[in-house]
Amino acid sequence: MPDLKFTKHTDQEHTIKLDSYLIFAAWCNPFAVAGQGAELQVGTAFVGQGAQIKITCKSEKGKKIGKIEGLISGNKYTGAIDIPHGIDPDDRVYFEVDLPKNGISGESNMIEVIGPVETTNMKWSAKEARRGDVLTLSADIQGVRTNTEVALVIYEHDQDGAHDRITEIPAFVKSKKIEAKWEYEYHEDTDEIATQEEAQRYGTGYNPPEYFFTIKIADVELGKKQESGLLKFKDWVMIELKDKDGNAIPNKRYTINFADGTNASGTLDNSGCARHDSIPPGPYTVEFEGISGVSQTHVFVQP
Repeated sequence: MPDLKFTKHTDQEHTIKLDSYLIFAAWCNPFAVAGQGAELQVGTAFVGQGAQIKITCKSEKGKKIGKIEGLISGNKYTGAIDIPHGIDPDDRVYFEVDLPKNGISGESNMIEVIGPVETTNMKWSAKEARRGDVLTLSADIQGVRTNTEVALVIYEHDQDGAHDRITEIPAFVKSKKIEAKWEYEYHEDTDEIATQEEAQRYGTGYNPPEYFFTIKIADVELGKKQESGLLKFKDWVMIELKDKDGNAIPNKRYTINFADGTNASGTLDNSGCARHDSIPPGPYTVEFEGISGVSQTHVFVQP
């Protein structure tokens, strides 16, 4: 770092020459994956906007990996080097930085190479989830050392491909396997889920919340084609019927019309209540035999 101390008078114009220098050259992840791109960053000072930068990647064992060139923007450069499949998995890689017009150069840190990585048997511990259920996410993995940290990324599936990222769970590879637990909660308003009738107006069908997970290792994310399978959200409902004075109306026949177009019928118990589990989430309506125009103040529903 140059000495930037200024000791001249401030009531006069002065010309100061600032030397260019390299602040850092570093990989963005603690290891690289064979057969994939490895992201890197370079930070500089006083090199000028659009300064040319040349990067050469090498292995610790002397193998040349590849070269890239680019331009500095905002004193920073971000890029990626492709790590070949054939590199020795016990080797390590680093990169050399050269800014030829600025006369500065340097080297990055050195990181391990893993892989190529292959995952199989990605799955949920159940096909359906209810509020509060604890699911196990698991997979078999090849090409990754034991105790390597990975991330399991959970997405809510969207029919148009714009999947929403829900959360990311850290996990470690143990004996070529990955396993993690996740407690399921639905935080949105189920009334916003389009019913079968509403969806048909737009040429689609009822689409309840469904989830898949991927495995993220450094810059690589595996399982984006929903290899884990889709986990379905199943809800529950409890209904309670009372008269205008708040007294329970027992033993009435009822029908619940669900968001997917199906329905369920039954009889209220002696307390005027009934509960249904494993129902399709979304808006629903309740009809009572022999009672018409029941106001919402007399019908109590959960959730």
